[in-house]
Amino acid sequence: MINQKIAKIFYQMAEYYVMDDVAFKPQAYERAGRLIESMEEDLEEIYKKGGAKALMEIEGVGQGIADKIEEFIKAGKIKEYEKLRKDCPVDLEHLSAIEGIGPKMIKVLYEKLKVKTVEDLEKAAKKHLVQKLPRFGPKVEENILRGIEFSKGDKGRFLLGYILPLARQIEKRLQDLDFVERAVAAGSIRRKKETIGDIDILAISDKPEKVMEHFCAMPEVEEIIAKGETKSSVRLDIGLDADVRVLPSESFGAALQYFTGNKDHNIVLRKMAQDKRLKLNEYGLFRGKKQVAGKTEEEVYKILGLKWMEPELRENTGEIEASRGSELPKLVGYKDVRGDLQMHSDWSDGAHSIEEMAQAAKKLGHEYIAITDHTGELRIAGGMDEKTILKYFAEIEKIDKEQKGIRILKGLEVNIRKDGSLDISDEILAKADIVLASVHSNFKMSVQDITERICCAMENPQVDIIAHPTARVIQRRSGYEVDFAKLLECAKRTGTVLEINAYPDRLDLNDVHIKKAVQAGVKLSIGTDSHSKTQLGNIELGIVQARRGWAEKKDTINTMGYEELVKFLKNEK
Repeated sequence: MINQKIAKIFYQMAEYYVMDDVAFKPQAYERAGRLIESMEEDLEEIYKKGGAKALMEIEGVGQGIADKIEEFIKAGKIKEYEKLRKDCPVDLEHLSAIEGIGPKMIKVLYEKLKVKTVEDLEKAAKKHLVQKLPRFGPKVEENILRGIEFSKGDKGRFLLGYILPLARQIEKRLQDLDFVERAVAAGSIRRKKETIGDIDILAISDKPEKVMEHFCAMPEVEEIIAKGETKSSVRLDIGLDADVRVLPSESFGAALQYFTGNKDHNIVLRKMAQDKRLKLNEYGLFRGKKQVAGKTEEEVYKILGLKWMEPELRENTGEIEASRGSELPKLVGYKDVRGDLQMHSDWSDGAHSIEEMAQAAKKLGHEYIAITDHTGELRIAGGMDEKTILKYFAEIEKIDKEQKGIRILKGLEVNIRKDGSLDISDEILAKADIVLASVHSNFKMSVQDITERICCAMENPQVDIIAHPTARVIQRRSGYEVDFAKLLECAKRTGTVLEINAYPDRLDLNDVHIKKAVQAGVKLSIGTDSHSKTQLGNIELGIVQARRGWAEKKDTINTMGYEELVKFLKNEK
């Protein structure tokens, strides 16, 4: 799919125009990027069916954006973007990827210190030149150096939410071949890690050479790295490597276990096999030269004295001990979640109406949704004042009565101020069915202060959920430092729910925090934070995250039916 490439270009065009102080264009390209990256259907396929006219039938895509998409499909580039890159004196793409560094700051750094690259910025900060600039200071300089160091950690990795559809497409493409019995994506994709380093596909086929031909001829293949009789490696056009291995059916289970990993999990299993005078590798479980297991994962684990465990658990964080002692969690299922508890409509910064969001959610099988538009002081996200909120509530009630087969909760996402107070009065919040509170600014507070800030919001009886509790953005921002143990203690005492935000670059809480919340008896919610109806399918990523954190059905309030949920929200505080 070229969607991610085009979305990335639009995001960068928005940043170029912000740097040049151009009005309106940044918002237009930002919206277009957000819309395109969340689409399931390939833009190129849409274009093939009906040209630019078909592109304009996509809600939110006008003539100008359609022309740019058409240009990229035809020429592989967009002239306006290439000119912006050429005219820009700095490496805006990589500089703006540093946490806390925006186009306007980059402009100042260039004009005052001639910073053009991340390397230039790092040198200037280490020489303490940045802190001498007006409105920067030592703290900003320190944060810049921390952001540069953080950005080095995930290079070459891609967000799960963007790679999973591609991996499934390749998997299905191979599975649909007449001569392929089975094809499965293993590795970090099967474990549903937050970021993915490559795609590993395992297949069963009696015609491996044909599998190799089809795999290497895929339209996404940019370079064939190696092509063998039973294994091939390619570089995809998005910069990600992909491998395929063809295996005999009697070894497929062992290979699937081995290539799913993780490494630490596998090391423990191999040691367990050795203790039983067995040998475990990707070809099977052997006693001497005789294979005793390998056709399925289940039989490999059984002979080792373990129950089969879900791939999401295989991180050597206690799952092997739990399996041995019959204490494996019964993870929340992908069909257990009955609704989505965070999304935005065009009443704040969403692309679609309340009715459109509800209809799209109904098609996904949701029994209910919460529309949680922004409030008050968050002007950049179209925050509503109290007068507007009352009209918004009336509109939700009206549409809720009109819709059949889905219920709509009147929700708000309120901003937690620096002192822990909320930006909307309790009188208005009391009229909502569900209230999410979140931190959107002033992240650089001390651990104690940010913890007290959030706990203060939890003490408010109107607050049901703390949204994206650590404010991290994967590969961009580590989030604020918080005393999570104290946060859990406060959430438990006040009956406040912690959100698992399912937006692809958030996945906040992370799996470690989720596991701690489960152990503490703190309830969790899952919200897609959708700003478009095309993003509602991200609910799967939230469920993935819950499962990786050992959450069960009982831990997640989205598994409740509508009436039970409403009762819970009324009584929880």
